[in-house]
Amino acid sequence: MSIKTSQNYSPNFSTRRRNPEKIKYIVYHYTGMRSESKAIKRLTDDRAKVSCHYFIKRNGQIILMVPELYEAWHAGKSKWKKDISLNKNSIGVEITNKGHDYGYQSYSKKQILSLVKLTKYLIKKYKIKSSNILGHSDIAFERKKDPGEKFPWKHLAIKNIGIWHKIEKRKLKKIRKLTISDFESNMFIKYLNKIS
Repeated sequence: MSIKTSQNYSPNFSTRRRNPEKIKYIVYHYTGMRSESKAIKRLTDDRAKVSCHYFIKRNGQIILMVPELYEAWHAGKSKWKKDISLNKNSIGVEITNKGHDYGYQSYSKKQILSLVKLTKYLIKKYKIKSSNILGHSDIAFERKKDPGEKFPWKHLAIKNIGIWHKIEKRKLKKIRKLTISDFESNMFIKYLNKIS
């Protein structure tokens, strides 16, 4: 199985080849820029020091920017489970979206269709677990919001990509109205400081 892509290579990657067995995460991002062309320009600018493996345009076109066996610079300071600095063992997928600062949009159907195809290909190729399909906000929650609340995690879970909760809608609404005490809030902050 292969995926149809075009190429627009980024100079921003680590030149040492990775062991394919070390690739165990897929991380989704949104571009968070005013336009798709500006996002592509930034990801291919050697001064920007950022990149991704794959870029998905609004029309669904997939662009390969960094070959999978090289480390793209997409995750930054990051952590998941016992792993830190997830660039070294993840595939980064940027999806065009203006993001919260420039008019956050719904993702297009064509983008999601391409994302499903690409992700299924990567899951099969690298034997990636459902619990290791992540958003940038999962691995860098103190500083990132992407891919955001409009990202269709539930739809992806139906397609056997990632995970989604099984809480009834009625119960979920009730849970969302709950508040935590100052004591619980302070304990949570202490815990976060301990694990950082």
